[in-house]
Amino acid sequence: MQIRQHLRDETSANKPAVILHPSGTVVTFAELEARANRLAHRFREAGLREGDVVAILMENNEHIHAVMWAARRSGLYYVPINTHLAPAEAAYIVDNSSARAIVGSAALRETCAGLAGHLPGGLPELLMVADGDLAGWGRYPECVAGQPGTPIDDELEGDLLQYSSGTTGRPKGIKRELPHVPPDQAPGMMSALIDYWMDRDSVYLSPAPLYHTAPSVWSMSAQAGGITTVVMEKFDPESALDAIQRYRVTHGQFVPAMFTRMLKLPDRVRNSYDISSLKRVMHAAAPCPVEIKKQMMDWWGPIVDEYYASSEAIGSTLITAEDWLAHPGSVGKPMQGAVHILDPDGNELPPGQPGEIFSRAATPSNTSTIRRKPLRRAISTGG
Repeated sequence: MQIRQHLRDETSANKPAVILHPSGTVVTFAELEARANRLAHRFREAGLREGDVVAILMENNEHIHAVMWAARRSGLYYVPINTHLAPAEAAYIVDNSSARAIVGSAALRETCAGLAGHLPGGLPELLMVADGDLAGWGRYPECVAGQPGTPIDDELEGDLLQYSSGTTGRPKGIKRELPHVPPDQAPGMMSALIDYWMDRDSVYLSPAPLYHTAPSVWSMSAQAGGITTVVMEKFDPESALDAIQRYRVTHGQFVPAMFTRMLKLPDRVRNSYDISSLKRVMHAAAPCPVEIKKQMMDWWGPIVDEYYASSEAIGSTLITAEDWLAHPGSVGKPMQGAVHILDPDGNELPPGQPGEIFSRAATPSNTSTIRRKPLRRAISTGG
């Protein structure tokens, strides 16, 4: 997957790849390409090779996509760390993932500075802060100064290394085997769905923190398709409506809590924004109350699709707005693979009965978890 395929003419090069909202900061496709390439060269210069890990401690800012793209096109894993974690919690992920580099930001200065006291093996050698100063850390502009804005010679496809934990225990790293091929030979992140759902003229709104799986994957997939991504620096319900109106947003992905907050806005506020540019929106991450979704459809029209999936990427379902109106509360049919609802003994249950969800991917899974305790039964040998 390449950004540079959209730089074949001056119009594409100058097209915004990222627009931060509400600040209005713009990063063009040409700028994103050059920044990612310079950082990729720096990673190689520091000795990072295929399979190594880069930890990212950044809020939604103008640098985070360049860091993720630099790692992804260098055959590296990149780990966006939850910005709300305490230093000890963030350090656990740095240590558990065996990160060889950390790229932080001034906004996360205190977290970055507190890592050292919680890392038994010490900090990685390559430490950069994107926008500011931090003792012992290199300044991002100086670290990449003099590096070429052209691709490294040995580009390889990397991947997201996401940490997920639910409500109990330490986070677990969800690690997929790398494809060991150049980016242009690798299967695109959600490329089939993006191609079906959007086109080059679409404008995609990313309202959630990019340390979450879906926001990072969807925004990068949109960029890979030449689509402008409007990234909210922090979600606010009225600000989201302003972004839709200001940038003529056509598509976006939300979570149910965002719907609830937008619906709580006074009618005069909701009705003061022009959202007619919206063609389709998607939601996931948590159950959406039927009444909330009905209210969103009444407001935005039958354009609210939903999917159910996991960070492990083992099975997923999709339901369109039209199908949901006929089957309220459903999360649809499998997009790939199969979904089974089983009882405690592993027997398949009939429709309408509660049970445990088991998913089977369409192809053999190449996903593992980084953890130090035995894993409870999670995979059915019966498929």
